[in-house]
Amino acid sequence: MLDRVAVPAAAAVFLGLGAHARERRVGPGEERVFRLINGLPAMLGPPLWPVMQAGSLASVFVTAGWLHRRGDDRAATAALAAGAAVWAFAKGVKPSIGRGRPAAHLARTRVIGREQSGLGYPSGHAAVAATLAVVVAASDRRLLAPAAGLAMMVAAARVHAGAHLPLDVVGGGALGLAAGLMARRALPRR
Repeated sequence: MLDRVAVPAAAAVFLGLGAHARERRVGPGEERVFRLINGLPAMLGPPLWPVMQAGSLASVFVTAGWLHRRGDDRAATAALAAGAAVWAFAKGVKPSIGRGRPAAHLARTRVIGREQSGLGYPSGHAAVAATLAVVVAASDRRLLAPAAGLAMMVAAARVHAGAHLPLDVVGGGALGLAAGLMARRALPRR
């Protein structure tokens, strides 16, 4: 029942933020949030780098393998299919939105690590992390809090590193939530 409301709501958030991102401007509220997170101590960068990898394409395969080793092949398949699909979709939709990375929009953007190339909306890392969090939590409800916490940390780490603006990661998270919930429907009820 929740999925019937949550999937369209998450899709609406993704599309609404995408329309705003297409305007290619950063509003004062979004800039304040960006400055707050991006301005946290740079020494957080190295420990947050591995956290960000939980939203990479490689994490899709790692998570699917981990779920398989736990004996949940349906969840492993859902993680693999939904994670790879949301990663590809996020990459594919970026040119239609056309929003740049933070440094393209805001002066004095601090970039920690290698500067990211390409476009910003939606954050593929946030989308993948949210998708995997939903699938993992559907596999074992006890993992809901750690999985959701990790997905939120991925999003915050991307902003801290200067790789994404806040709406990029919120839009990516909404996309991932929708993808994860749709993949979850394929899992048996527990």
